[in-house]
Amino acid sequence: MLVVCVAVAVLCVICARFLLRYVIFRQTYNRLRGPGDTRFWSGDLHSYPGFNEAGLMYDVAYSERFKKFRRVWFGPFMPLVYLYHPDSLRQVIKSSAPKPRGGDLLVTSYDMMVPWLGEGLITTNGDHWARQRHLLTPAFHLDTLRAYHDINNSCVDVMMDRLRESSKDGRSVDLYQFMYKLTLDIILQTAFSYSSGCQMEGGVSEYIKAISRTQEILGKRFLTPLMYSDFLFRWSSEGQEFYKLCDVAHRWSEAVISRRREQLETCPPDSGLKKKKKEDFVDILLSATDENGNRLSDREIRDEVDTFLVAGHETTACGAMWTLYDLARHPDHQRRVQEEVTQVMGGRTDVAWEELSRLQFTSQCIKESLRLHSPVPSVERLLSEDVSVDGHTIPKGTVVTLYLWVLHHNSAVWEEPFEFRPERFDPDNVKAMDPFQFLPFSAGSRNCIGQHFAMNEMKVVIAKTIKNFTLTFDPSHKVEHQPSVSMKAVGGIYVHVKPADA
Repeated sequence: MLVVCVAVAVLCVICARFLLRYVIFRQTYNRLRGPGDTRFWSGDLHSYPGFNEAGLMYDVAYSERFKKFRRVWFGPFMPLVYLYHPDSLRQVIKSSAPKPRGGDLLVTSYDMMVPWLGEGLITTNGDHWARQRHLLTPAFHLDTLRAYHDINNSCVDVMMDRLRESSKDGRSVDLYQFMYKLTLDIILQTAFSYSSGCQMEGGVSEYIKAISRTQEILGKRFLTPLMYSDFLFRWSSEGQEFYKLCDVAHRWSEAVISRRREQLETCPPDSGLKKKKKEDFVDILLSATDENGNRLSDREIRDEVDTFLVAGHETTACGAMWTLYDLARHPDHQRRVQEEVTQVMGGRTDVAWEELSRLQFTSQCIKESLRLHSPVPSVERLLSEDVSVDGHTIPKGTVVTLYLWVLHHNSAVWEEPFEFRPERFDPDNVKAMDPFQFLPFSAGSRNCIGQHFAMNEMKVVIAKTIKNFTLTFDPSHKVEHQPSVSMKAVGGIYVHVKPADA
């Protein structure tokens, strides 16, 4: 009996300590600004419309009430803090806070992506991240990007042939389908030396479908507190589907790596493959060594390939799609882009490398679309130190969301934030901007390694498309944002296309 009494007493003490710590934990985060109708089990999710247009507008509406940050409960045990003002974002970005990883009982959003993307630049931290970033940086040097330029032009030519053919009957076309295959073609040819013919053939359809469905499942998991348990997710029907889809993506990336490795190993020493002035992304992965002379393992190579295949084409596809959509809705701006491109390019069909910097208004339109639609809606970080915002202390160890969509639509930061106004990015206006109010590629040491690659690619896509075609928005297809890993549109974006000289 004594033993039982002692055991019960110990259990009571443990429970009391847990409850005390939990009460303090709840009180700490409830002191931060947030909704007043939080429920215990669902947190603030009961009123959240979801990852859709309504959810985006819901979050923007709260930024009118809470100008710089907001606390959100994801169930009873997971507080997040949304940051969406330069004053709150600046502190986190400058501190080089890591990505949240390695939850004890409940995983983080980055942990959820590891079965798909592995320990690549998007998901990893610390020394491993620094090593990978250092090894991969040469793939994005200016001279390397210049070597990719002809491929950008030729791939856009293929896309325009398809666009011309598909619009002959006068029906509207879905921009996303063209942009997605175009940017995938570009990334495969530039970064992986692989001419897949994916714009004309269906050889990559299994991969495209797998990636799309993977993101759908992740989006649902992000909003389901129970699925933050890896154990429960693995045994769910969608969890089992998710892992099968990851296998599809991995087989496809392994095939790309194997093809390139075989080419390099079997080609003659004097062949074009070995005479290339600049190594592409996969060549660097296959040959890179760290300061100790260690090469990347096969798994590390696959992780970076999986990461770059997604990050290197999907967000660029969305950026180009939304820019063309905005130009289709604003014919005056579209005509001005046509005039600029015609003046810069003259009668030539390709954009020269030296001409990219002269496409000033075209670049302004791209940047304004990146602001208005935020192809990367948000990223997360784990605070490595306390952060003070307007007299509130966000404690060390908090997972914060750098909510780029809300930042770019925050009326305390932008005048008329839902209007398409490319003049915001006129050089004189940019000088007056806070450096942390426009973050399409994040900022600081963890900014997007491929941002110049993406901007150069989008300039070529927009310039050549608008030089050759006039786009008109099809109002019969409603356009709604669909946030996921990237910002897509529900059901695509449809425009009418006709030759620019028609």
